[in-house]
Amino acid sequence: MAARKSKAKSVAPGLPSAKAASAAQHSQPEQQVLVLQGGGALGAYQAGAYAALHADGYRPEWIAGISIGAINAAIIAGNPPERRVERLHDFWHGVSANLEGTPLADGDTSRRLFNEGSAWITTALGIPGFFQPRVPATLLWPAGVPQALSVYDTAPLKATLERLVDFDYLADRGPRLSVGAVALSTGNFAYFDSAKERLRPEHIMASGALPPGFPPVTIGEECYWDGGLVSNTPLQYVLEWSGGPRRDMCIFQVDLFSAEGALPKTLFEVALREKAIRYSSRTRLNTHVFRKLQTLRRTVRRVLERLPAEMQDDPDVRELEAWSCDAAVTIVHLINRPEAYTLHSMDYEFSRISVQEHWAEGARDVERTVTHPDFRNRQRPAEGVAVFDLTRD
Repeated sequence: MAARKSKAKSVAPGLPSAKAASAAQHSQPEQQVLVLQGGGALGAYQAGAYAALHADGYRPEWIAGISIGAINAAIIAGNPPERRVERLHDFWHGVSANLEGTPLADGDTSRRLFNEGSAWITTALGIPGFFQPRVPATLLWPAGVPQALSVYDTAPLKATLERLVDFDYLADRGPRLSVGAVALSTGNFAYFDSAKERLRPEHIMASGALPPGFPPVTIGEECYWDGGLVSNTPLQYVLEWSGGPRRDMCIFQVDLFSAEGALPKTLFEVALREKAIRYSSRTRLNTHVFRKLQTLRRTVRRVLERLPAEMQDDPDVRELEAWSCDAAVTIVHLINRPEAYTLHSMDYEFSRISVQEHWAEGARDVERTVTHPDFRNRQRPAEGVAVFDLTRD
């Protein structure tokens, strides 16, 4: 598997501001949006990326997440700016508290053995503040009871969310938060959105209720599973939202799985590659399709402006006007890419050393992006959409 070297460093305040990089090019400030993919233990990459963006002065107005991305998003949106990084650190320090060892030797082979051992401990003992094995075991419970529907109990996660997320702040003063889940009865995707309803711990837990490990979460009359079963990224929801006039947007899309990768050479690499493809959720395809649609929307807007006044009340013209849009959208990809020693257990390997490395890599990728000349000198996209992926080695 292709690798990149883990020579990450933290980002200090004082870097050229991601938010200010092109402010002079826009008639109004861009809406700052943070989109967080699912990916279990890899979510520490998102936490490190946000910490670096925060140090750079970035304050998102809208955060959307799925699964672990929903948990990170809730911690960010559910705290005042000065507490967000601290709370993220509390969460990731806590979930790695039982796995603080280090590999016995240098090299990829030793690290693979260490990571596999850590993943095995996770499956056997659970993760503090997140989930724990059921006692008695799941198969000993009678059919139909909630305990028979999952291997683990996620009650610890609810307590963690109640401790680390101020849901009153989220509802009254926090940035907009959207988290995705799947309805069990229909298989349809659903979004819980603080712009439409008051969110609670159950909404966040529903987004991360990945079966058969975690139990479904009941909200109202419906039960929900992890949104990653349908789509592991909320990017499409953000891009397609039509709740009012769209402003210019700058979207930081933080992905935990890379859709691109080398040809597998072993069954272990097959398992890793399969998981990466499945959970990368066609982020690039969504971006490509949106770019075409947004270009078309802007074209329609320009054509409508040239129509004579007597046509403005035509029902078809009004329909086209409602669909058209002149907003410019910048999408910045931050993608966690696997190391040479990475195995398919990467998303449930919660060792302290791995969490710290993921955090540092997220920070490093932000630093590379916001200091890159292509990003610092960007203009308002002439065609409506600009896409940046500046973290490749």
